[in-house]
Amino acid sequence: MKYVFRTDDDATVRYRFPTHANHLVMDRAEATASESFVTVMEPGESPPLHKHDDTEQVFYVLTGRGRLEIGPDAEDQGELRPGDLVRIPPGTWHRVPCLGEEPMRYLVVDCFPGGRPTHEPTWESHVRVICDENGWDFARVKEEDG
Repeated sequence: MKYVFRTDDDATVRYRFPTHANHLVMDRAEATASESFVTVMEPGESPPLHKHDDTEQVFYVLTGRGRLEIGPDAEDQGELRPGDLVRIPPGTWHRVPCLGEEPMRYLVVDCFPGGRPTHEPTWESHVRVICDENGWDFARVKEEDG
């Protein structure tokens, strides 16, 4: 059983989406009810507005600046800066656009209140669903691993 997971780029698996990158730190398959990754957005990038019905997310901002947008109308909740902690309850529409001239990086811990999702038991199975929902080519997202 693994207890320590490194967050540096050499220890993570990079998935480059058209809107941002996620560096997988701990696959949900390695835990009972959680997973972790670092989201990286270049200036002007933003993941699409989305929600997770089976997941509570906790973000910790490492570098850069962003804006938290909540709800189906993407209501501005204010600027995020290094050191800020954000909690997104299950079923909450959200996105975090990158502001400023430097990349934004934040550590994400996904918590699954009902345990690891059986319909998406691995990170890769989840990424395949994200790609299908957004019309992205999984092979291109995956082949960009760093």
